Amino acid sequence: MSRSGAGFIGVALCALCIIPLRAEEFLIGTPAIRYSIDKLNVLGSVLMIGAHPDDENNAVLAYCSRGLKMRTGYLSCTRGEGGQNLLGPEQGALLGVLRTQELLAARRDDGGAQYFTRAIDFGFTTSVTETMSYWGHDRTLADMVWVIRQQEPDVIILSFSGTPSDGHGHHQTSAIIGKEAYEAAGDPTRFPEQLKWVKPWHARRLLRSRFAPLTPPAGRGGNAAAAAPGRGGTATAAPARGGAAAPGRGGPAAGPGRGPDPFPNQPVISVDTGIFDPVIGRSDREISVISRNEHRSQGQGATIAYGDSENLLSFVEGEQPQKGIFDGIDTSWKRLSGAGETGELLAKVRREFDDLHPEKSVPSLLQARPAIEKLALQGEQWAKWKLEEIDEAIALCAGLRTEAEANAAAFIPGDTAKLSLTALNRSSLPITLAGVHLSGWEDMDAPVKNKLLAYNKPDVTTVSLPISATQPYSQPFWLKEPHEAGSYTISDQTLIGRADILPEVVARFDFTLNSAPFSITEPIHFRGADPSRGEYVRPVVVEPPFSIDLPAANFVFPLSSSRDFSVQVRALAANQSGEVRLQTPEGWRASPAAAPFQLKEAGEGQEVRFHLTPPAGPLSGRFKVTAKAGVVEIATGVDVIPYSHIPAQTVLVPAEGKLSAVQLKVLAHRVGYVMGSSDKVPEALRQMGCQVDLLDDKVLGSGNLAIYDAIVTGVRAYSVRADLRAAQQRLLDYVRSGGTLVVQYNNGADARISPSVAEALEHLGPYPFTFGRDDARVTDEDAPVKVLLPASPLLNVPNKITAADFEGWVQERGLYFSNKWDPKYETPIETHDKGQAELPGGMLYTRYGKGAYIFTAYSWFRELPAGVPGAYRIFANLISAGKTK
Repeated sequence: MSRSGAGFIGVALCALCIIPLRAEEFLIGTPAIRYSIDKLNVLGSVLMIGAHPDDENNAVLAYCSRGLKMRTGYLSCTRGEGGQNLLGPEQGALLGVLRTQELLAARRDDGGAQYFTRAIDFGFTTSVTETMSYWGHDRTLADMVWVIRQQEPDVIILSFSGTPSDGHGHHQTSAIIGKEAYEAAGDPTRFPEQLKWVKPWHARRLLRSRFAPLTPPAGRGGNAAAAAPGRGGTATAAPARGGAAAPGRGGPAAGPGRGPDPFPNQPVISVDTGIFDPVIGRSDREISVISRNEHRSQGQGATIAYGDSENLLSFVEGEQPQKGIFDGIDTSWKRLSGAGETGELLAKVRREFDDLHPEKSVPSLLQARPAIEKLALQGEQWAKWKLEEIDEAIALCAGLRTEAEANAAAFIPGDTAKLSLTALNRSSLPITLAGVHLSGWEDMDAPVKNKLLAYNKPDVTTVSLPISATQPYSQPFWLKEPHEAGSYTISDQTLIGRADILPEVVARFDFTLNSAPFSITEPIHFRGADPSRGEYVRPVVVEPPFSIDLPAANFVFPLSSSRDFSVQVRALAANQSGEVRLQTPEGWRASPAAAPFQLKEAGEGQEVRFHLTPPAGPLSGRFKVTAKAGVVEIATGVDVIPYSHIPAQTVLVPAEGKLSAVQLKVLAHRVGYVMGSSDKVPEALRQMGCQVDLLDDKVLGSGNLAIYDAIVTGVRAYSVRADLRAAQQRLLDYVRSGGTLVVQYNNGADARISPSVAEALEHLGPYPFTFGRDDARVTDEDAPVKVLLPASPLLNVPNKITAADFEGWVQERGLYFSNKWDPKYETPIETHDKGQAELPGGMLYTRYGKGAYIFTAYSWFRELPAGVPGAYRIFANLISAGKTK
């Protein structure tokens, strides 16, 4: 790697570090600068370990980072792939990409860094054994040990106890393995292959969060206001109340299935997170809610809670604290040999900081930098981190702005990107831009060297950066390689633990002030403006010149029903022409063998049709679609996750799936579908042969509902659709007049969204019923299903349902089953997890007037898109119920 000037080593020293996002992005102006300088004076680190996005105690993170100025991180075992999505259709890997970005947004707020293991969230389970079998005990332990050794935390905090009181099996497992990792990280005989990059590390103490047993009331912070320590705190024996934060005081909700504290006699640290910070203008408690609100796909939004807030942490192992989390741990520069003078100088910078003239601090910061750089070159990890921090502090004090901006958000191999490299000095200091070095597509130095920056005038260097014709397409690094169901494959050890995608190109801006060097690193991005939401920033990606869009990944064909199979080829660059091929499984026939496409403009799409004939009998197999133009051949779609609260994410989705020929009949021909938090059930209904209309507010409010043989409400639709809630009586009148209404699962926790949601969830049907949460779900997708009412039309017309129809299900049977219902409802089937109580409330059926009403908590939103043949046959019976006698 070439260099511009001398002493620019920050990036090289941090090459193996997982570099957290800059803390000042949540803060601006003087608060950001003060925070940066204060943090330079603190050499302490804490790592929290949980199982999922949303398992973190946000206020503890805010307390440690914003309050104590510690290096703070949250290690989530998974990226949340197995959860539900309140925002849109993303499930599985795409949901994991979305939730990764939500966690990064949360960390920008509470000041922490984000890490992950390779484990994949495979859905709710109460079993540690099942979790271990999916994740791989040794693999997950190795990942935790790796992150601990990289980050060298003084204190590790487990989000859970590692006992059945945690409820979720993933929760239990994260604490069990986390406790093992606390010990193993310091043992050089454990995972010695890691020692090529890191050294053994043993944290000084292991703590755990003590969760409240009750959910705080809505409007008081709920889960979002997860309580954290205040600036002080005391360690005591467990209080008589069992160590639980008082309900409604911002403590984290225990959630259903989380029992009393399993270790009530462990010493407890009690601290207040509600202390107001006049520089930031908020308390840690308030910051925690802002941070938690980033978990939008999980419906974690809450109002900010103010005032005092108690948080309790239990001591588990190590050196028992007497007063606070870092009691007895030297978090000053004195912890580094020979760094005493550096600490004194930085302490002086802190004392003499001038809010109105922060540039006065720059000379002293530059005076301290060489000593830190020397320690960094000697291998001192804290010095490597502080070298980066001091450069950022210098830039903040000088009002220095750097940016590496591309002329587009997406490029194709063979393109040339135009980059604008901007340096803006907004101080009176004589800062010189020594050079800019680019690394990524091609290592090169920009054509600028030793240029004195004028006051408040942007200095822009334009660079043409060629992209190789063989440049790989962008893809989140954890999705690049094929992997098992429970764990990603990441061959590069240095990427394990990392949260964010890898930037395509990084620009290092090297500066000098009176010959003293410092550097700032920026990933390239695209900055644009949307008329409806203003400025936005997107990562720059490399994508194929065209893509293949499938309406679904899996398709079900009724026997003897050949039909068209349509795909869309979409141009991502102009002038693309070639052919598309559909590779079918044995027994299927596709015509033609290949179909041409020709696209002139970028963004243009063309539908390509094949006529598919299924085999004579039931049969399933894999298909694959490929498209070729010249020498370029692809077999993927390009999916952009576009939500406004995260940077847009680009993911390559394989253009392949499963074809199933199924004995399938349906009596409902026209179906109205009320989309909820978005799912892919409408496409499955179309595959059954139904005409599907997505019902909007006008149709629900005043349209002719009688034209529909059945109306289906999507997952959590009553939580997100005010028009649906308002139309409930119209829907019940539709049933009374002979229609069929199928209501899919809703989450009782959504009642906190608004009073109208709570009211709707209490009156979903023509007769009363309620539903549970984690204690009313079946997590084993192979759990036996017992027929309770063999004569029920839901099991007989038009398809005769047998045990075979419950085979091949994915992830779970269902969730949030009804736990109490009016006797007018029938429950045709029952299933439950092994060792758990019977749960017949997954399907409620009643005749109401001339029609039929069905509530079903079975996970059709997973089974139908997965192409489960039996799920199609059962759901066909549900929407046909009003046509049966």
